[in-house]
Amino acid sequence: MGIHYNAEHRLFHLQSPNTSYILQLNEKGVPMHVYWGRRVAEAPWDGMMVFRERASFSPNPYPEDRSISFDTLPQEYPSYGTSDFRHPAYQVQLEDGTTITELAYVGHRILAGKPKLDGLPSTYAEKDEEAQTLELELADAVTGLKVVLSYTVFEEHDAIARSVNLTNGGAKTLRLLRALSGSVDFRHDRYHLLQLSGAWVRERDIIRRQVVPGMQSVESRRGSSSHQQNPFIALVSPNADEDQGDAYGFSLVYSGNFVAQAEVDQFRTTRVSMGINPFDFEWRLESGEQFQTPELVMVYSSEGIGAMSRTYHRLYRNRLTRGTHRDRTRPVLVNNWEATYFQFDADKIEAIANVGQDLGIELFVLDDGWFGYRDSDDSSLGDWKVDYRKLPGGLADLASRVNRLDMQFGLWFEPEMVSPDSDLYRAHPDWCLHVPGRRRTEGRKQLILDLSRRDVCDYLIESVGSVLRSAPIAYVKWDMNRNMSEIGSALASPQRQRETAHRYMLGLYRVMESITSEFPHILFESCSGGGGRFDPGMLHYMPQTWTSDNSDAVSRLRIQYGTSIVYPVSAMGAHVSAVPNHQVHRITSLQTRGNVAMSGNFGYELDLTQMSEEEKSEVKDQVKQYKEIRHLVQFGEFYRLRSPFEGNDTAWIMVSEDRSEAFAVYVKVLAEPNPPLDWLCFKGLDPSAKYRLSGSDTVYGGDQLMYAGVPIPDLHGDYQSCVWRFVRV
Repeated sequence: MGIHYNAEHRLFHLQSPNTSYILQLNEKGVPMHVYWGRRVAEAPWDGMMVFRERASFSPNPYPEDRSISFDTLPQEYPSYGTSDFRHPAYQVQLEDGTTITELAYVGHRILAGKPKLDGLPSTYAEKDEEAQTLELELADAVTGLKVVLSYTVFEEHDAIARSVNLTNGGAKTLRLLRALSGSVDFRHDRYHLLQLSGAWVRERDIIRRQVVPGMQSVESRRGSSSHQQNPFIALVSPNADEDQGDAYGFSLVYSGNFVAQAEVDQFRTTRVSMGINPFDFEWRLESGEQFQTPELVMVYSSEGIGAMSRTYHRLYRNRLTRGTHRDRTRPVLVNNWEATYFQFDADKIEAIANVGQDLGIELFVLDDGWFGYRDSDDSSLGDWKVDYRKLPGGLADLASRVNRLDMQFGLWFEPEMVSPDSDLYRAHPDWCLHVPGRRRTEGRKQLILDLSRRDVCDYLIESVGSVLRSAPIAYVKWDMNRNMSEIGSALASPQRQRETAHRYMLGLYRVMESITSEFPHILFESCSGGGGRFDPGMLHYMPQTWTSDNSDAVSRLRIQYGTSIVYPVSAMGAHVSAVPNHQVHRITSLQTRGNVAMSGNFGYELDLTQMSEEEKSEVKDQVKQYKEIRHLVQFGEFYRLRSPFEGNDTAWIMVSEDRSEAFAVYVKVLAEPNPPLDWLCFKGLDPSAKYRLSGSDTVYGGDQLMYAGVPIPDLHGDYQSCVWRFVRV
């Protein structure tokens, strides 16, 4: 593992355990992309780079060498306007209105460890020995623009973390129009593009399509990473499946507007680039000022999409999420939202908690409606003060009542929002995102606070912090229930209005860093109408996310399966809710609801006091079972076995790191008349080991379980499921 520089050939070879990434400087100092794929022992080699003269429509920047054209040259951080007609990675406008810059090598540094990104979330190394970082310094001789390309390789992960820092080293103002986090030029176009797309309550469907000449992209212009498109794409070979083929993943550690694109050019090469969406973006760089891009995490796997996913899972679980709860098992919770909505009082909450305690539940979460005068969703956001009509003794009293039941107490917030009907808005109507003279479009009868302003961020840090100091709160659900419109700031100058959306994200990250640092004992869960901001940026501050507002077990098969392409199951909040389901009105068995929800951070979102004794007994058994296997869910390796996007059933398995234990889930959606016999083959086990099926005396060989499989039992009716737990003997 490491980063090696060959001075004779001006070549950088980045090596992770199973991957090589190679770049080289040409004679003019332009960094060229050479190779990314399976690990190779040495570089360079004959034929590593090939140059060929093309027609005059691919111009030659160097008259002495007509085989070179930026239009065909594979580059590390390409610009536009000097003979490369493909999409650039960056673009800068000068004071004279022109947009031509050329970057060339100035110097480089190879560092032990991984430097932090200023004001932005990122992966990290706890010790310098865990990683090495290449900082490649480039400059434009005319403007003084300085660009540092940063590449980190990890000792234990087949991942490369990339980011870019741009500094105005000249005397004149520069306008940054585009600043993507990374670009990779592939040699050919024989790939499929994988993306995660959807909508509210049906997030992260797996979409796969062949790349074709031209541009194909996914993006968000909503002010958040969004339900519609996740900040992730992958290029995969046409034969790639879970277990074989090449997979190149691109995941952006950012929670705002982004773009991810794959462009196939005239010579059938493919350029992939990703970063902050240049749409409605601009950043003014005065002399000496700098701009830092978010981090792009790139993962290569030669063993299919499954191995790519598990690399992301391990890296994000261990070196993206942080804090007290990173390595702790998460509690089983009950949330009152679908049980009571806004209609509750302290006695009702205590009654639900009392039943939960009898069933073994460890955490009660009080959802929306505890503050201001909030009896519906049309008021009080921003007024983070207890509603004493509902909670006469305040939060401290309610929390102590829950604590006396030997349960922890949690609380819902939506800090980034403000209701027009609120004391905060009446006092500070300019504190929301808005444009003077334009209407203020509402969503869910709320507006968005302008977190690009330091005074607004300071208010949130203090107001939320004062609530968290007021009671023994062990968990916070941090929600965000609308997208941005009329994106403008009362404090920004006309020249900086197009910076607002990104400055909002920087403000949000500052708020989250401050609050989570002050309250390290609190388990924070992010939420945006469920999965509207399920991204690596949020996971850096909050180790889990409410996966979707849709808690229907059948819908969750697709949602959780798609989410697992990038994100570990330890990041997914998954609850059992009432039937008919409140989102799709489907009726599924309590058993299947439990089996699906156990593949995440497990909980309940219903009125436990309304359950029958038989249902309570089943819940008690579910809670007991989850406590026995949650270390597998939250720290194990995840293998997808059958896809809900390809058939009538779904299956996955979670295996301990030492392969001594496993827990598998199988769900069949619709019943079939006179169905064929079927066997399920598992993955990730030790083929030479013996495993006992929990609850029986049956022992299987790991090879039998993986290669021959076990018969799937008869499941009668729609929406049925079963589970297996194996322990090595």
